[in-house]
Amino acid sequence: MSKARANLSSALTPELRVWSERIEQVARESGLDFFPLDFRLLDASDVNAVAAYGGFPVRYASWRFGMDYERLDKAHAWGLSRIYELVINTDPVIAYLVRSNLQGEQKLVMAHVCGHADFFKHNAWFAGTDRGMLDTMVRHAERVERCTERLGRERVESFLDIVLCLDNLIDPYQALRARLRRGEPQSLFPTSSLRTFDVLAYVSEHAPLEDWERELAEIVLAEARYFAPQRMTRIMNEGWASFWHSRILTGGVLSAAEIVDFAETHSGATATAPGRINPYKLGIELWRHAEARGEDLFRLRSLHNDASFVEELVDAEFVARAQLFLQPRPRRSGGSDAADRDPGRVKARLCAELAWGGVPRIELVDVGGARELRLLHHHDGRDLNVPRALETVSRVQSLWRAPVTLETRVQGSGRLLACDGAATEVRELPSPSVSERAG
Repeated sequence: MSKARANLSSALTPELRVWSERIEQVARESGLDFFPLDFRLLDASDVNAVAAYGGFPVRYASWRFGMDYERLDKAHAWGLSRIYELVINTDPVIAYLVRSNLQGEQKLVMAHVCGHADFFKHNAWFAGTDRGMLDTMVRHAERVERCTERLGRERVESFLDIVLCLDNLIDPYQALRARLRRGEPQSLFPTSSLRTFDVLAYVSEHAPLEDWERELAEIVLAEARYFAPQRMTRIMNEGWASFWHSRILTGGVLSAAEIVDFAETHSGATATAPGRINPYKLGIELWRHAEARGEDLFRLRSLHNDASFVEELVDAEFVARAQLFLQPRPRRSGGSDAADRDPGRVKARLCAELAWGGVPRIELVDVGGARELRLLHHHDGRDLNVPRALETVSRVQSLWRAPVTLETRVQGSGRLLACDGAATEVRELPSPSVSERAG
């Protein structure tokens, strides 16, 4: 079992305890509602260690988590980035404060956590998540450790590495669909005999895996489903937390001496580099826009994911005020040097990029002769990274243990990425391809 280097002296100081209770009171009086809060005070290196495990102090061992820790720790040591807060979706809500933060920063973090905690409890995409994931992670780590003792670390970690590379091949809408199906006539939810976006789930169940391999694949799948709503709602969630920390703190929680430090920290978190989306900035501006339009903020918070939130709120006024635009394409690829500021196209691109949590939309469409697993990329205007996609196809094949193909489109032309276990290749397809029709 692998443990983050959490300092056992994690209790808040008496002063921070007083402020946490005061901020929670103000948050609840403002209309926020959340599970009990459990704040833990850790050194920066310990917070980085916990962050590397997805916010959990105990998780199974993987070199990937170790690499994440090294990256976070070096970035902090070199002054490139720092973690102000870390909060996980559990009951009670676990939130980590960095011991070296200034008092004003601690207040900001605690108010920010109240926003996240309210969002976790009430947003529809988190409704089916495991609120006892802290204990579930411990059980997963114990099961992986038992496999490791029996089979050897290298064998177990090699298999986990393959499956972890495929943890985004899930259907992020699956849990919501399952809840909608309950109590409804089955005819309302027609399904084919096979087609599914839950590629990892299908492969985990139907591939010729050994029992221990299937057990580990199911662990990775369960954790991927737990984290999926965070990917689907990052802009909304960070924006909601930022919107409320600003309102709570400027409503009397901060002293006059702390206002300047708050403004500096807040502006740093919401700063946006040209051509990139800052979820804190875009999120808080969308919530402010919704409030200015007279929208019911708590209704919006409960119903939407990022894509549907953008679809409902982004209009010409918001595009102009937020200075949103599409990056110009180089002339050599048929574009121009001018940025595209058309509100309709900007909104459509945002929705497309957010619709699947920012990852490619891959569907399992068929199992053909010789058990060939056929995958389809629903093209949304962004080409796949072909070398990386080939690696994904190869990893799926190593689990499926039969040929695997992935159909996509690259620069407007159909491509078939294939792996039969002995070699991988990219073939041209006649146009229009299936992926073009599906997209």
